[in-house]
Amino acid sequence: MAPLPLQAMDLTSLLAVLAELEPALVPSRFEKAQQCDAHTLQLGFRSLEGVTWIELSWLAEAPRLLAIDPPPRIGGGSTLAQQLQHGLGGLALVALEQQGWERVVELAFAPRPGGAICRRLVLELMGRRSNLFLLDQERRVVAAARQVREQQSRLRPIGTGDPYVPPPALAGQPPALEESFEHWHGQLLLLPVSLRQALQGAYQGISPALALQLCGAERTSAEALLASPVESLTPQQWQGLWQRWQAWLRALQRRQFQFQRGVATAYSCWAPDEQAPPGEPPPRKAAAGLPINRALADYYGRELGCRQRRQRLQALRQRLQQALERERQQCQHQQQLLDQVENSEALQQQADALLCLQQPSREQVAQAQGLYRRARKLRRSVAAITPRLEQHRQRIDQLEASLTFLEQQEGDGQHQDERQLQALEDDCQELLQGSRGKGRLHRAAGSRDGGSGAQPPCPLELRSPGGLRLQVGRNHRQNEWISLRQARRGDLWFHAQECPGSHVVLKASEAEAADADLQAASDLAAHFSRARGNGRVAVVMVPTDDLQRIPGAGPGTVRHRGGTVLWAEPERARTLLHPAVSSLGEEPQP
Repeated sequence: MAPLPLQAMDLTSLLAVLAELEPALVPSRFEKAQQCDAHTLQLGFRSLEGVTWIELSWLAEAPRLLAIDPPPRIGGGSTLAQQLQHGLGGLALVALEQQGWERVVELAFAPRPGGAICRRLVLELMGRRSNLFLLDQERRVVAAARQVREQQSRLRPIGTGDPYVPPPALAGQPPALEESFEHWHGQLLLLPVSLRQALQGAYQGISPALALQLCGAERTSAEALLASPVESLTPQQWQGLWQRWQAWLRALQRRQFQFQRGVATAYSCWAPDEQAPPGEPPPRKAAAGLPINRALADYYGRELGCRQRRQRLQALRQRLQQALERERQQCQHQQQLLDQVENSEALQQQADALLCLQQPSREQVAQAQGLYRRARKLRRSVAAITPRLEQHRQRIDQLEASLTFLEQQEGDGQHQDERQLQALEDDCQELLQGSRGKGRLHRAAGSRDGGSGAQPPCPLELRSPGGLRLQVGRNHRQNEWISLRQARRGDLWFHAQECPGSHVVLKASEAEAADADLQAASDLAAHFSRARGNGRVAVVMVPTDDLQRIPGAGPGTVRHRGGTVLWAEPERARTLLHPAVSSLGEEPQP
């Protein structure tokens, strides 16, 4: 099943968050404001129970307000964070206000609980129009996350110093629990449109996610129902939709909120309770640990982290592919120059033929001398072209291997570690620097091999069927570390034959390796290679004593004498990877 798209915080989930936050935060003293990225603020509030941190984000794809775990301290601070620190310093949060069906929350501040409100922090959760404003006592904008100019919005330009103007009124009518089925049914049948358009056009507060939740638990059937024209729905479908509609409104009225993973959507925050008596909602108390807030924080943290990670991988992929294309072009050019050397013999023969004439003229002698000079120049160029050609080929191999490491990061679930991604980025950065950074690269590798205070790279480590350690390099540094620096006499090295990929070292120096251990190491080498999609892959097994570093080449580039070819199946390596994946230690800090 394809992963669900990122789900934005809608009115229902916002109400669930506020239901938990209000008793935990009101009243509390403002303590700290910091901006962790261009679209997110983090605010700390102190109450009798301790410090609670909340996150306010106006990111278009995921605007949100929720409680978070204490974040790491950020020094300096952005201009917006400094403005909030100055404007809210010493004030108490005395109210969390949200009106009607708008996704607009106002945090009201006063010198003390019960005092006159002198500052307001307004967060508008409206997709790409999301914004955040700090207002003074007259509701004028003191600071804004985004200044909205007239060329951006002629309907509602707003900036520092302007009076705050609320967003335009929502279209449609507010949902009501007292509404009859006949009236609700008639409202949705007013226009011959799809059910999705009817729900979102006729009523306020209906997000795309909520529309799916109202239509059923299974995403495919819910999508099909929403895409159906309203006049084509059967009476049974209308009744099922009406029952879920009523259950949703009862959950909002009674404040029956509960985070749960969904099938039609990534999550939902409303949980109907048919046994609850009608009437006023029960008094709200702070839920221990703010479970809905924490669950939403985990969801958005994970999803946005994956999104950022994909962007970093894509940017790195583009840089590597561009560098690879340049190297191939330069290699082709050098090969063309080398191919011309073969013409030197033909030039020599042409010159000999001119001088062998019975009475060569002065022009023919000069022409022969020129041909001799061109032939000698071409033969001398071999000494210069051959090393350059070999250097380009080595860099092509390294760049192709880096792209393979990148594919492993994108494809394997156990490679979601931020440390491994950072290590790959650092590794590729040094490679992309080319010859200018080669000396620094080798000096850095030397310092990592035992310099003062240095920490080693962090290859993947697991156990073979016989209990022997298996080490897998996931970038060039780690390949060199396990194959040349940490290998001991008796260790065995595995690599997919004639294919870029990871080095795998079986620590046979610790105990005798059985056939199952060799097969496991071969399968891992095939799995962590460009040939991982093949059914069977040829893998070379070589004692690490027979490995040699290629002079002048980048880290992890080796050659070997002899070797044994084993046949491996990449799919079998998954049985080693999924049960228990551990690493040697912490990734070195930059």
